[in-house]
Amino acid sequence: MSIKLVAIDLDGTLLNSQHQITPAVKEAVIQAKNKGVYIVLASGRPFSGIAPYLKELGLDNASDYCISNNGSVIHQANDGAHLIENLLDFTDYQYFESLSNEVGVHMHALAQNTMFTANRHISQYTVHDAYLTNTPLVYCPANEMDSSLKFTKFMMIDHPEKLTLGISYIPEDAFERYSMTQTSPYFLEISNKTASKGAALQLICEKLGITPDKVMSIGDQNNDVKMLQYAKFPVAMGNAIDNVLNIAKFVTKTNNEDGVAVALDKFINQP
Repeated sequence: MSIKLVAIDLDGTLLNSQHQITPAVKEAVIQAKNKGVYIVLASGRPFSGIAPYLKELGLDNASDYCISNNGSVIHQANDGAHLIENLLDFTDYQYFESLSNEVGVHMHALAQNTMFTANRHISQYTVHDAYLTNTPLVYCPANEMDSSLKFTKFMMIDHPEKLTLGISYIPEDAFERYSMTQTSPYFLEISNKTASKGAALQLICEKLGITPDKVMSIGDQNNDVKMLQYAKFPVAMGNAIDNVLNIAKFVTKTNNEDGVAVALDKFINQP
């Protein structure tokens, strides 16, 4: 097997439960990079939540790329510049802000590396997400939102049972017009219909002249599925959901057992 590029999800994959890169995973990623393999971090997080890990792994050079917001943006890894973007507009924002109120769940929106919420009583999950991703959080009533903003994604967020009930009330046509993926029991992530980690990965590979048969993808959640389907060699984490396990060619150990390192060492770093 001759892998030229590895796309790696962050939460639940590259990072352990403490949101850290373990020494074994760091060593394996650096070793693969030193072998000439492109390493692309692909996350649902905004760039601000990816940048510290790019720096830690030495993946913050002008020749490096990363994928944020579930594929809405492809970034130049050294400065976060947007190379390609598939965004949402103010009309989309108005629709989902109104819909979130109708179905009874909290929502926040990402734009310009800022998290906006119109919820006066800010959800604990919004606060947690802002903290986790190093993203400034701004309270802004819907009628005061800047109509010129372009959004990387929206997130309906709430207690699991409340979010599940809210999702059941979302009109079917909304699922047809937008990309909506539940990435945890308390997050429903909403993107432009054309945005996905898989589509973004394909564009990066085409830019680099790398074909899918030279690509490995590693992930654990629903937002990783298209990225795994694109790669000739999809790897599921031991903690992955069934949708991911069912399409994987190899199941590695969990994110708390250095699963990324196990996969890289087995298929790339071996002598």
